[in-house]
Formats: sequence, structure tokens, C-alpha cells
Amino acid sequence: MSISKKQAEVSVDTASIKDYTTPLRNADDKLLAELGYKSEFKREFSMIETIAFAFSIMGVVASVASTFSFPLVSGGHVGMVWGWLIPCFFVMAVASSMAELVSSMPTSAGLYYFSAKLAPPKYSALASWITGWANITGQVTLVCSIDFTCAQMIATAIAVRSDGATIVSSGATYGILLVILFTHGLVCSAATNVLARLNLFYVIVNVGTTIAAIIALLVCSGDNKVSTKDAFTMFENNTGWSNNGWAFLLAFTAPMWTLTGYDSAAHISEEVAGAQRTAPIAILVGVLGTQVLGWLLFIACSFATTSVTNLLTGALPLPMGQLFLDVLGKRGMLTIWSFIIVVQFVTGAAQGVDASRVVFAFARDNALPGSRWWKRINRHTQTPVNAVWLVMAGAAVCGLLGFSAAALSSLAGASVIGLYVSYATPIFLRITSGRDKLVPGTFSLGRWYMPIGIIAVAWVSFIVVLLLFPPTQTATPAGMNYAVVIIMGVFAFASISWVVSAHKWFHGPIKNIDEPRSSLEGKER
Repeated sequence: MSISKKQAEVSVDTASIKDYTTPLRNADDKLLAELGYKSEFKREFSMIETIAFAFSIMGVVASVASTFSFPLVSGGHVGMVWGWLIPCFFVMAVASSMAELVSSMPTSAGLYYFSAKLAPPKYSALASWITGWANITGQVTLVCSIDFTCAQMIATAIAVRSDGATIVSSGATYGILLVILFTHGLVCSAATNVLARLNLFYVIVNVGTTIAAIIALLVCSGDNKVSTKDAFTMFENNTGWSNNGWAFLLAFTAPMWTLTGYDSAAHISEEVAGAQRTAPIAILVGVLGTQVLGWLLFIACSFATTSVTNLLTGALPLPMGQLFLDVLGKRGMLTIWSFIIVVQFVTGAAQGVDASRVVFAFARDNALPGSRWWKRINRHTQTPVNAVWLVMAGAAVCGLLGFSAAALSSLAGASVIGLYVSYATPIFLRITSGRDKLVPGTFSLGRWYMPIGIIAVAWVSFIVVLLLFPPTQTATPAGMNYAVVIIMGVFAFASISWVVSAHKWFHGPIKNIDEPRSSLEGKER
């Protein structure tokens, strides 16, 4: 891409890139310089590896296994099939809008950078601040929810292996979560080229296990299936909500939690070759592939589920484990479940990488307490190791919700709300104040950006309200949806910080293009 005067004026404020004396390695680094940042990562991710990363971070088979209880409770067979399909159309609108923004401005700062550049100048810093904190909240809680369900999967396997003799307690599950987080901290601290190669392994295991699960459920259930009519139309309301329509809407939690994290292609764009073209393709292919495979898997689950009640009342922590046990038997269940655990583990690792890049980028712009530490790049691995461990520590704290009966609802709700608010904010600004500010990249929606953007923002507004509600009509302290506590806690902290001091010193993304190559600090808070 040529560096035009128009893009320098409109897309970002980079008045003095001519003073940047370090030779730029390639066109990607030139564009990054135009966006105001020096290149600090090695560009080791190819297009295939970037697509694999975006796809793996959604971990379709493991995500479906983790959230299977939501459609079971909220509609039964209808919740499984249509509760997945309907949100997919709206999520694609969000993903398409995001792909356009990433193609124009491929930087690890991602969403909060987009907001800063598309907002009116007077509100640029505030828009960036809100988007950044929302995204970090979603990123950290998503790491926690993925690894928490991975711990639940291990607990499920232990229960099945012992024929129910060993039931893992909440405390033991939390201990497993801590071990997983520690292991992910080690993996996410690895060099970029190692991470890139690992993602090829991730996607093979992910897709292979998903296809194997679909075939196993359809074949091994034999004649013990529900009819086609029942698989697609039988509705059961087990939520406790009296309104069946509202109960069905709560099934949307499963696809909305699964279809998160695809902004990862933006956050690793400084590690991607040909980022303007590769990143948007990775977003669209990753989302579409996950949607298709997820729907096929839910259809297979619907056919194989002969009793929703039996799955919900089973002793296992996750109903999907009970379904596999019923259909495949103990040995078959443990075999497929082992692969699903691997998929969930690598999904958590991929999400950990994504979250650490968000923390690094926000700290690079001095927006976090202790930014001087979190924006440091390890000289050996060329990765933000400190940011990695901050993410894992934050996820460990959020994991304390595991002692609540509604832990998954709370963590899933908080992650979806945080991430999708950060997705919708720059899209909203794109269709309002930023209509004439965006310089199109390789991928552009053209004149369709407006209707697609309106659909995306409207959908997110609806889903945010939906996911704040408790899973049942009568909430108890144990069954409360604590997503509102997490979201409002972070919102209160960010708001107070802004009013008290941040508005004085945070001015949005800070260009570091004039800094010496060896410096990683800049002006610190």
C-alpha cells in the first residue's frame, strides 16, 4: 500500500515520521509507521497461520461442549439448532465491519485505536479509553472462562473414569484452573515463530475433533435418535422464566460466547505478514468456519439427545459429557473428551496470546497502571511476557467466581459484553462521526458499510442487555448472574479514573515512531 498524504492526515496523526531513522523492513512496517508505531515484533504469522489463530481462538467443539447447557435449558432442541443459527447472521455483520477497520488500520492497538481515530477530536481520547477498558475486561474474563471450562472438562473426565466415585469439588476445580493458567502463561511467553507454528497444530486438532464428534454422535446413536421434526422443532423451557420467547433468547449465550475473540487477528497484526489483506481474511474465514461447524455439531447433538431432562439432571459438571457418555459409552466418551480437552486447552492458549497483546498495546499508550512494566518486550522471545502474566493473574482472580453456581453464566456474560461493547464502539463511530475519516484498506465494504454497521450496533445493544439477566426468573445469591458486577466494577474504576486524572494525561494512542529503536519505555505513567 502506498503511503498517501490523505491517509497520513485522515487515518492518524503522524506528523513527523520522517524523523524515524531506523530502516523499515517491509511494507507492513511502513504502514505501521504511518499509523504512528514502530515495529517491535517479528512478522512470523503467514496467512494460513493467522487464519488458524483466529479459528483456533474460537475452538468450536470445545466451546459448544462448554456452553451446551445454555440451549438445553433455553429451548431444548429448538435452542440447540435455531439458538445457534440466528445470532450467526448478526455476528457476521459485526465481523465484516471489524474486518474493514482492521484492513485500514492493522495495529495491535486494534479496537481502541479505531475508536480514537474515528471519534470527533474532542472525544477521541474518551472513546479510546472506553473501548480499551471494555476490550481488556472481555479479554481477561474470556481467558478465565475458557480455562475454567477446561478445568470442568477435566473434572468431568475424572468423574466418568471413576464411574462417579470421584466428584471434583469447586476448590479442586479452581486448583486445576490455576495450573492451566500457569501452563498457558509459559506457552504465551514463547517466541512469535513458535506461537505461529503451534497454531497449525491447533487448527488441525480443532477441526478434526469437531468432525469426529459430529460423525460419532450421528453414527453411534444408531436408531436411538429423535425424529427430524423433533430435532428441529421440539421446544422445552427449563429456565424458570414464564415467557417462552424470552427463555429462547437466553440460548443465544452459547453462540455469542463461542463467536468471540476474532478481533485477535487485529491484535497480532503487527506480527503478521501482509496484515492489510491477511487480518480481515482471517476474521471472516474464522467466524464463518466456526459458525458452519458449530451449527452442524449442534444439529448432531439435537438428533442424539433423546432426553433433555436427563442431560440437565446428570451428575457430570458439563451436560455434553453426559451426552457423549450416553451415546459412545465410557471408553468412547473418554477418547473423544480427551481431544476436546486438548482443543479447549489450546483455545485458552490462543486467547492468552490475544489478551496479552491487547494489554501490551494499551500499556504502550500508557493507559494502564504500571504501564512501564506491561509494555516491556522480552529481549529473548520478543514477546510481551510481563503482559502475559498480568492477564493470567487477572484471570485467576476472576476464577474465584467458580465457587458460584452460576459461574459460567457470569464469566460468559462478562466476556461477551466486554468484547462486544469494544467491537461495537468503533463500528458506531464509523457510521456516525467517522463516515468520511476511514481510508479503506485492501478489504472494504464500500457503500454497504452503513447498513451493515447499523445492524451490527443494534445487535450488540440488544445482546448486552440480554446477557445481564440471570438464568432464572427468581435469582438467588448462588445463582445470580455476576456479569453485571464485573462489568460495572470495571466501568466504575475506568470512569472514576477518567474523571479524577486520566482525562488530564491520556490523549489516546501515542505514536512512538520517533523513539530510539532500543527504547521500550517512552513517557510513563
